[in-house]
Amino acid sequence: MRLRTTLVAALAGVWTMTPLAAQNAPPVDNSPDAAFVLPDAAALADFNPNLRKATAIVNGEVITDTDVEQRLNLVIAANGGKIDPEEKTRLRLQVLRNLIDEKLEIQEAATADIKVTDSEIDGAYNRVATNFKNPNGTFVDFLRQAGSSPLSIKQQIRGELAWSKLLRRKVEPQVNVGDDEVKAVIAKLTAAKGKDEYHVGEIFLAATPETETRVMTDAGRIVGQVRGGASFVAYARQFSEASTAGVGGDLGWVRAEQLNDAVAPVVVKLTPGNPETAISDPVKVPGGVTILALIEKRQVLAGNPDDAILSLKQLSLPLPPGVTQAQGEAVVARFKAATQDMGGCGRAEAVAKDLGAEVAINDSIAIKDLPAPLQNLMKQLSIGQSTPPFGSAADGLRVLVLCGRDDRPSKVVEPSFDAVYNQMNEERVNMRARRYLRDLRRDAIVDYR
Repeated sequence: MRLRTTLVAALAGVWTMTPLAAQNAPPVDNSPDAAFVLPDAAALADFNPNLRKATAIVNGEVITDTDVEQRLNLVIAANGGKIDPEEKTRLRLQVLRNLIDEKLEIQEAATADIKVTDSEIDGAYNRVATNFKNPNGTFVDFLRQAGSSPLSIKQQIRGELAWSKLLRRKVEPQVNVGDDEVKAVIAKLTAAKGKDEYHVGEIFLAATPETETRVMTDAGRIVGQVRGGASFVAYARQFSEASTAGVGGDLGWVRAEQLNDAVAPVVVKLTPGNPETAISDPVKVPGGVTILALIEKRQVLAGNPDDAILSLKQLSLPLPPGVTQAQGEAVVARFKAATQDMGGCGRAEAVAKDLGAEVAINDSIAIKDLPAPLQNLMKQLSIGQSTPPFGSAADGLRVLVLCGRDDRPSKVVEPSFDAVYNQMNEERVNMRARRYLRDLRRDAIVDYR
């Protein structure tokens, strides 16, 4: 999310209201140590930026209401359409700021004679569409139903590619990561063998000391939306200012020793699987605020629980057509009593025969291949225990019995010099990129209509 204000526009009215004073005004001191004096806040009491139409002209290039609405609708779709009017107004302003930055990035890349071809954009768009899972239609169908369009997504991709190319040409050559620095990090990682690893997502919002309070508030709203069921990936893609925005904020697998000192203690306390415990509160970090998501957690050398291979027996009991609620509840109670106390897999066939159920066996199914509710349940079962009955009137009732479990140890991946170097280099490029964009905003001419 790019939450910025345009000071020039806000102060323009102050200068035009005082033409006589301006004629005799002393020279302006532009030095870094010059006092920054704000006008009396009472003069702005009647000013409401939300009343402006969501259209802007950025250095002569127009952002239309349609541009804003189509991006906004993607965020709303990520929330399942559940956005109250006040939150929608805030999101519209955030989207507009995001689009202004996107214009500035594309313009700066063009100034440096950096070109993004249509084939590059189409390739990235096709990858997004291919990875999109929508049982109700294609990616284009989803975009149109949400009130967006392929053109809007492609423009966002154009901005990301142009900015990435610009950073590689003008910023990355100025970044230096020493061999000794990389070796020191590798030594810390090697010493941490056997500890936990974390699959982490991030949403980074840039902030200055002056804007930190507002950005923290906006970050808190994002946390509330994601914990309420909104897509972390969608918010990261639309609003994060980290380089990981293009991949939905995915940092990949990291160890605590690889994380910023402000971030590591937060990540280790998160618990995956539940938005309430997997999403962090906003965290102050150098240059801004970050929101963290713990996607998965594993322990090196101890095996990833999701990779465990299970041996299961399934007891299936059909329900008669037209079964009533009371009759169904009685069958469920009998099925549950018989399977919970049957004493393990060895008696599954005998119990099934008494109940009129069928038995099926699967000796090689991974926990991660089960439906999400069953994954959590199977991790808690001991050998010989059964799940509660589940199913429906149409499909019948089922019970799974855990007959065996093969925990597979994780493969230890030694931290390579190149991998650590690339991570450190990317962090420093990101820091310089934020300064670069800050300077572009400061020098931009933005006219709101």
